[in-house]
Amino acid sequence: MESWVPSEALALTIVTAGTGLAAVIDLRTRHIPNALTGALAVIGVGIAAAKLGPIGLGGALLGCALGLAFMLPGHLFGATGAGDVKLFAAAGALLGPATTVQAFLYTAVVGGVLAVAIAIRRRRLRQTLGATAKLVSEGSSAAAAIEAPEVDNRFAYAPAIAVGVVMAALL
Repeated sequence: MESWVPSEALALTIVTAGTGLAAVIDLRTRHIPNALTGALAVIGVGIAAAKLGPIGLGGALLGCALGLAFMLPGHLFGATGAGDVKLFAAAGALLGPATTVQAFLYTAVVGGVLAVAIAIRRRRLRQTLGATAKLVSEGSSAAAAIEAPEVDNRFAYAPAIAVGVVMAALL
């Protein structure tokens, strides 16, 4: 968030608590509840509309739209779940456009590190790198191979979103 003001603490607290809760739920259930992402988005827009946060209503709506736009391609290619898309869009409503861009970059780096660490832990690094290369070169036609339960490629992405969002909000 651009320059710190006392009202920023409210938005920071909500985005940290919301994405942190989503990360815990995603790790336990591999699902992010719509009620949580919807509430975060409504709260973000509400704070902006009431002028209680560091961004205005237009910034909240643009941040939400950017969050959706950044994460939707990954979902369409099968790399992330719909809950991840909605979570990042909701966080964008609290962060505003500039910080949402930064949050996406941090989230991508953290997600990549997590993916490699999980692949190493599962002893699937070579297969994971091969599937990633196939996804990049072939697009959505590789999604079925990534999502197949027997290949064990999927992992909870909300923790990466939570870390990326909080890093962007604090730095």
